[in-house]
Amino acid sequence: MTLFDSSLPDLPAGVLARLDDLIAQGGRRLLGLVGPPGAGKSTLALALHRARPQATCVVPMDGFHLAQSELVRLGRADRKGAPDTFDAAGFIHLLRRLRAQPQTGETVYTPEFRRDLEEPVAGALAVAPEVPVLLVEGNYLLLDDPAWVGVRPLLDACWWVAVDDTLRVERLVRRHTQFGRSVEAARAWVARSDEANARLIQTSAGRADWAVAWGT
Repeated sequence: MTLFDSSLPDLPAGVLARLDDLIAQGGRRLLGLVGPPGAGKSTLALALHRARPQATCVVPMDGFHLAQSELVRLGRADRKGAPDTFDAAGFIHLLRRLRAQPQTGETVYTPEFRRDLEEPVAGALAVAPEVPVLLVEGNYLLLDDPAWVGVRPLLDACWWVAVDDTLRVERLVRRHTQFGRSVEAARAWVARSDEANARLIQTSAGRADWAVAWGT
């Protein structure tokens, strides 16, 4: 899923009302969308943005993936997507900058992860200072880990994106095959890497404010 996909499922009941409440509070608000790989976080973020295009902007955590060359240097390329394969400190710094943005009046450019390249691209997304709600989506927003624990205090609210695990795994396999892996290699990667990350992320679910049932 990219920020330019055209077909999106309908939003669950109650989601827009909660988003509108956040918008009505005024000022800059950061809404986290968190869940395991394949839960549909980026799809939900895009659906919310399309429903309220003037009031929201999507800020993906995945733009803070370390470059493949750095993962190779660190010996972490076979665990790409794990918590220590991101620049968590850089992500936290961005969130602080975005919270202060309405006062500075500057446009802030954020990175985006490009699945066709399997690399992050710097300055790919522009965030305007007048946008009231930023939709911050990613795996590790609630992780109780020294590198990531600074994220949660910067979010005004955080929603857990819940989906059936069988559907979620099949989504991941389709995603990996779409970008070049064989079905066998995709299933092996999901079982070894994505699901290990999913189990870790699941431990943080209780720190969310609300759970959104997403996908059928």
